[in-house]
Amino acid sequence: MFNNTRILNDKLNFTLYQGDITHLPEVVSCLEKHNIDTIFHFAAQSHVDLSFGNSYGFTHTNVHGTQVLLESAKKVGIKRFIHISTDEVYGEVKDDDLLETSILAPTNPYTASKAAAEMLVHSYQESFKLPVIIVRSNDVSEPHQYPENMFYANYLPLTEIIPKFACLLNRGKPVVLHGDGTPTRRYLFAGDAADAFDTILHKGQPGQIYNAGSYDEISNLALCSKLLSEMDLPHESPEDFSSWVKYTHDRPFNDRRYADQKTPFTDGLRITVEWYRRFGEVWWDDISKALSPFPIVAADWTIPSD
Repeated sequence: MFNNTRILNDKLNFTLYQGDITHLPEVVSCLEKHNIDTIFHFAAQSHVDLSFGNSYGFTHTNVHGTQVLLESAKKVGIKRFIHISTDEVYGEVKDDDLLETSILAPTNPYTASKAAAEMLVHSYQESFKLPVIIVRSNDVSEPHQYPENMFYANYLPLTEIIPKFACLLNRGKPVVLHGDGTPTRRYLFAGDAADAFDTILHKGQPGQIYNAGSYDEISNLALCSKLLSEMDLPHESPEDFSSWVKYTHDRPFNDRRYADQKTPFTDGLRITVEWYRRFGEVWWDDISKALSPFPIVAADWTIPSD
């Protein structure tokens, strides 16, 4: 098992602190101890499927956790609070309508929690003059991303179709699509996302909302075809394709999706798949449970009983 941050361990300006963003004293102590002046708030529970069976946990982390960070930022006098949201807060809208000023219309508990967090961020700007920036990003694809399908307290899952399917195909196992595979998404390669965040950090204006998006939109079905190509697996005939791609009934919610991009989707996918082919079986401990076609909710995050 490897550590994604080990390359930074010898940097004098890097400290890895594992804590609880919902615990105000701990957050304030960390900010004061390390003399933090800027917060990039990425922390969130982000698995849409799991938000249906575990909406309480998502609200606790994504909404309450955001308010704790805002309170902490206000207390210590943070100079800039950059809140990373998602383009999914827009809901089901046409691509041309995805403007920063568009009305938010989340369609599931996860996106509702992210929209609620945005409202808190905006309120702290208006009420306390906290210098905040909101960034709504497309899905980010990258090597090193854990193919998570389980959810544990104190662990933030990074659930993406690309790493999970790449790991399954690398094992010679078929993948399972929800629905008919027609929903589309836009994927932003991690390097381009980092460039966008860096630009916003240095040039973004407090009080503004920025979309960090990709030009490449692809259906889940077409993505499977590209993954099979990158894996050098036969898929040209309907019989070959169906041997690798299975379907399950659509989920009870709509899954359609509608920084300057430097990495075309095909190039980013090639880099990502090559990484999983080389390291997917050795980077972490056993990932078999993470590759299940259906999410597993750990008992830690059930709604507490009175």
